[in-house]
Amino acid sequence: MFLQDAPPDTSSYMIAGYVVFFLVTAIYLFSFFVRSHNLKQDLNALENMKEESAPPPAREETKAAAPKPKAKSTASKAKSKPRQAKKKVTKK
Repeated sequence: MFLQDAPPDTSSYMIAGYVVFFLVTAIYLFSFFVRSHNLKQDLNALENMKEESAPPPAREETKAAAPKPKAKSTASKAKSKPRQAKKKVTKK
């Protein structure tokens, strides 16, 4: 009595599940490849911008010939003449 009923046919649900799984996986992989392609394009654009903004490399001869400017120390400024206070002019 109990075993005489046939189990329901769920093969269509199994097929639909596999279709959804493979469809979602394919969309994910497509998205991954598109992002990878866009990332490579952005990287190339940044490298081109970096090359354009970088100054040309200096030759060794010009580096050795040009003396380095001396930095002014703050102690020498303090020893110079003290500033005179400005007089306030009041108008009447």
